[in-house]
Amino acid sequence: MRPYVAFIFVSLLCVGVRFAGAQESSPDWQFMQDGVVFTVFNHQGGPRGTNEFCAPNWWMGMESREVGSSNLRFNNMFSLDALTSGKSGYAEIFQVGETLDGRPLVDRQHPHDVVMQLAAIWRWPIGENTGFTLAGGPVGEPALGPIVFMHRASIAEYPFATLSHHVFDSSHVAFGVVTAAVDHGPWNLEGSIFNGREPDENRWDFDFGALDSASTRLWYQPTEEWQFQASVGRLVNPEELEPGIVWRTTASAGWLRQADENFSAVTVGYGVNVTNHGDRQAMFAEGTRHHGKNSIFTRVEVLQVETNVLLGALHDEDRRDVLGSITIGGVRDVTRWRGFEGGIGAAATFYAVPQALQPSHGRRPVSFQVYFRLRPPPGRAGRMWNMYMAQPMVGHTMDHQMHH
Repeated sequence: MRPYVAFIFVSLLCVGVRFAGAQESSPDWQFMQDGVVFTVFNHQGGPRGTNEFCAPNWWMGMESREVGSSNLRFNNMFSLDALTSGKSGYAEIFQVGETLDGRPLVDRQHPHDVVMQLAAIWRWPIGENTGFTLAGGPVGEPALGPIVFMHRASIAEYPFATLSHHVFDSSHVAFGVVTAAVDHGPWNLEGSIFNGREPDENRWDFDFGALDSASTRLWYQPTEEWQFQASVGRLVNPEELEPGIVWRTTASAGWLRQADENFSAVTVGYGVNVTNHGDRQAMFAEGTRHHGKNSIFTRVEVLQVETNVLLGALHDEDRRDVLGSITIGGVRDVTRWRGFEGGIGAAATFYAVPQALQPSHGRRPVSFQVYFRLRPPPGRAGRMWNMYMAQPMVGHTMDHQMHH
């Protein structure tokens, strides 16, 4: 029954659409939104695999206005994953991260909290090409990692997180964050303090904690099409069952070219988690080409997986083994109604499994998904692709920034 709960989320999207129409007609406030509901038949291959229906989803709104010479905006982001994918999230073999009922959550991607972002961002100009931004809120995204997978145009047509999510962008929901940034021309240097503990299994509450973690990130955007970032963060006790300090370092490059409703996008990234019980490295590359009514996409990952956690041997000697995966898929747009965009998609994932995990996961498992994708109207400013929380609104006009 879980996929049908997605209709609840669609009703929320409709509310957002009506609010967007009202705000876009306001001379003071600009509004933009983005979101998606994927209703998925998910087959995960191998002995650890399963068949299920799930519906990953999210919606984000952004309100912005001029205040004197400065720009003020509010970000809010929500998800009903806990209803549409359940407490344990959706099946994804080789995935590790967070906990359920006091045990590690393995071979599944955890659902997101219902409140994923509630933040305010204020930018003041300092001269012609420089600005200072202060951002933060009870739920926000610290300055760490590449663009979170849900906002990357390079994988916008695929519903699932990377297997390396907890090496790159798992900190994007932090219950307590403050960020300061200085931008100058194509450069933006950010620094954050935040609550480093990842959310618990109760997805309906707020998991506040001390602002005990810190990060810094440098962005370079030489043109409207290119984004580069390098970041490092010190996370305190991010995982409930593995307390300790995690040093996370990431670097990524993203490219997005748009022409009317057609686009091409690519993202590549490298990341490493350094802990007192071993390091974990990962790389990914992904790309999407959308033309007319058709999209094709791919994602390639090479990462060190936590073998002992996947095998349920938490207290054994820590071991890392290299896993490879490649996902290939496509989407065909089949309906458009009042700006809503519906498409039918399919994807398949193939794995290069390390020998230590072949008895538990199979030698050559294959996973696939068939799904229906629904997006709300993009609005005149376009989709909120390749965006991050403290991104400067250069020129203080949303239309200019969002058409990147």
